[in-house]
Amino acid sequence: MNESCLFCRIVKGEIPADIVARTDDAIAFRDISPKAPTHILVIPKEHVASLDEVGDHMDLGFLVRLAREVAKQEGIGGSGYRVVINTGEDGGQTVNHLHLHVLGGRRMTWPPG
Repeated sequence: MNESCLFCRIVKGEIPADIVARTDDAIAFRDISPKAPTHILVIPKEHVASLDEVGDHMDLGFLVRLAREVAKQEGIGGSGYRVVINTGEDGGQTVNHLHLHVLGGRRMTWPPG
């Protein structure tokens, strides 16, 4: 855990969040500034700053599986959704804790912004 990390503080229950799913290793919660009708963040409970910091010990499959389950739970699994991992400042990462965005509920455009 990183005491100054916003998402670590959510994991610890110090900051409230609208949690929609939880496993032993991850949680999923609604983004407070949604970019689509459905916008859920999926994060590991372990603090990892970004995709660049993922070590060989971490298989990210558990995050992707939770993203898929959240999409089904939210009713966007059949119509389609997007899973995004922003990495670094130029990649649009604003919180330095690895997280997946699950976006859906409308048609996604390409290329993204």
